[in-house]
Amino acid sequence: MEITEVRIKLMEDNSGSNERLQAFCSITFDDMFVIRDLKIIEGAKGFFVAMPSRKLSDRCSHCGTKNHLRSRFCNHCGSRLDENRALRDSDGRAKLHADIAHPINSACREKIQNAVLASYAEELERSKLPGYVSRYDDFDDLDFESNPYETPLPAVGPVDSGLRRGPLRGHTQHARASILRGPHAPSRRDGAERIATDDPHHRGESSFGAGL
Repeated sequence: MEITEVRIKLMEDNSGSNERLQAFCSITFDDMFVIRDLKIIEGAKGFFVAMPSRKLSDRCSHCGTKNHLRSRFCNHCGSRLDENRALRDSDGRAKLHADIAHPINSACREKIQNAVLASYAEELERSKLPGYVSRYDDFDDLDFESNPYETPLPAVGPVDSGLRRGPLRGHTQHARASILRGPHAPSRRDGAERIATDDPHHRGESSFGAGL
């Protein structure tokens, strides 16, 4: 896998907390795969490349809401959080971020860093020319609704499973089936037996003189 393109976005204002951050960059592998938001940082021993990362978080012991490890108070319940709850490395530095994508060996890291820093030096020279425009933001102009690299899904017709739906029941049948019977209401079987017992026609008696 080869690095086929590197794009640099120089920081226009790196004062304050971003004083060490010099630029963002993106790298493309084999003209097919792009990783964005790498950072070029000026350290004590020179420039180095930081991989894209996300902030680590944990849950509040009171309400269970997630908070960044830098948070001093819970964003949900306002409880005070332990400021030293983050894990620390061998040098005692708190681990507050986790890399999203990163090389797994030193050779790959050195290859990426050399390519990025070389492109960074070239971008600094280009930025001195009149009409300079960064190419880093060109990726944002892609129209993903009409992506030319998207593979269309095959057309799928209606699926006939061989099942046929029967006639729908009337509303009275639905309502009758959904009635909840209480504990004191007689069951249908008990009701039928009661009708057979109370009705003289069901008992086999003559209806003549039944009202006398």
